[in-house]
Amino acid sequence: MIKRTGARGRAALAGGLGVALLLAGCGADATSGGSGDTADASDLKIDCAPYKEFGDLKGKTVSVYTSIVDPEDKPQIDSYVPFEKCTGIDVKYEGSREFEAQLVVRVKSGNAPDIAFIPQPGLLANLVKTGAVVAAPKQVEANVDKYWDESWKTYGTVDGTFYAAPLGANAKSFVWYSPKAFKDAGYEVPKTWDEMLELTDKIAKSGAKPWCAGIGSGDATGWPATDWLEDVMLRTAGPDVYDQWIAHKIPFNDPRVAQALDKVGEILKNPKYVNGGLGDVKSIASTEFGDAGLPILEGTCWMHRQASFYQANWPKGTKVAEDGDVFAFPLPAMEDGAAPVLGGGEFTAAFNDEPATQAFQTYLSSADWANAKAKVSGPGWVSANTGLDVKNLASPIDQLAAKMFQDPGAVFRFDGSDLMPGEIGAGAEWKELTNWIASGKSTQQVLDDVEKAWPKA
Repeated sequence: MIKRTGARGRAALAGGLGVALLLAGCGADATSGGSGDTADASDLKIDCAPYKEFGDLKGKTVSVYTSIVDPEDKPQIDSYVPFEKCTGIDVKYEGSREFEAQLVVRVKSGNAPDIAFIPQPGLLANLVKTGAVVAAPKQVEANVDKYWDESWKTYGTVDGTFYAAPLGANAKSFVWYSPKAFKDAGYEVPKTWDEMLELTDKIAKSGAKPWCAGIGSGDATGWPATDWLEDVMLRTAGPDVYDQWIAHKIPFNDPRVAQALDKVGEILKNPKYVNGGLGDVKSIASTEFGDAGLPILEGTCWMHRQASFYQANWPKGTKVAEDGDVFAFPLPAMEDGAAPVLGGGEFTAAFNDEPATQAFQTYLSSADWANAKAKVSGPGWVSANTGLDVKNLASPIDQLAAKMFQDPGAVFRFDGSDLMPGEIGAGAEWKELTNWIASGKSTQQVLDDVEKAWPKA
């Protein structure tokens, strides 16, 4: 899935990486488990009944505009085949690497697509302000109420009106490790934050470096540090305070944010813990995030916190499985209960209320589409739709991510830097967290300087 691309300075390398780059070198033997081979689109079958209420749709066309481009567009296009068969609608797909900037241009010039897949709630809100986005029909809202955690609906809602259903998703709250190395050393996967720190100390006392990390990403250097902060903020301050922080109802330099960043620093700024196989603490700032976890394969580091999409960065032939060369465990909670899940995703916004457009919106919000998409997709795609059968997903990491999304006890929150103003989430925060690592700038000074950069209302 495409994440953090476009107008906010999040090009292919920014904050989560475009799929085209992510899947480079990720061949069939890079993962194990799951459904393996993808299904033939012509074999997909869905229930056609939900689309009859939209009337005779044969010969109609629906245009879709998105940042998901070749070759990752093929599973998207294939997943529409059963809907096209049911309705007679021809779905016209257009992907663009300049999606976010061009979508705004097209909307303002009166040339909006029928549907767009929008990866940031902030962009959705800006487009709603133009008056071009139409509210989602009742059928879409019913699907979202049935199949998604309510927080997802919130991110598709602007000023109390529901506009856009969630589509794909990614889970960030993972720690990568080597099951083989853990087994050989007699280590167990930690279930709590304290257990994770105890394991960290045990590995450090053995003379090894327990953690490896990298926040380098060209012009977007620093974004992986924002994910660390957000994940820990959810665990130390809780989701309500997290929401207040994202909305700037509390300042960026609130003491609870400082507490969370210091908690991150207990790992990332401890020279006994990092940066295995890569250098010292400062090397985290210059290490490219795509390379940061690779020392796990060499045995020079043991753990690497990074999202589910990192599975595509392992070299071809790496077995990604619970008994494989690498796997991941959920970043533990700091209190009893399911660990919070940090992530992101896309939302389907419509620019007209034509029956064909609404029918296609309804399909994309259904469990039928989620399962069809899973069957034709390779590793690296997942949805938070609870109607998704996890067995249809192509890799065990995707299956684990889906189970985390579907856990009724888990709290999900969207990537905070994607919700903040671009000057912060793709600007001052990246810069200052990089300074925090590279120059040893204090936690308080970093947070104070980000707060100073927050745009005035």
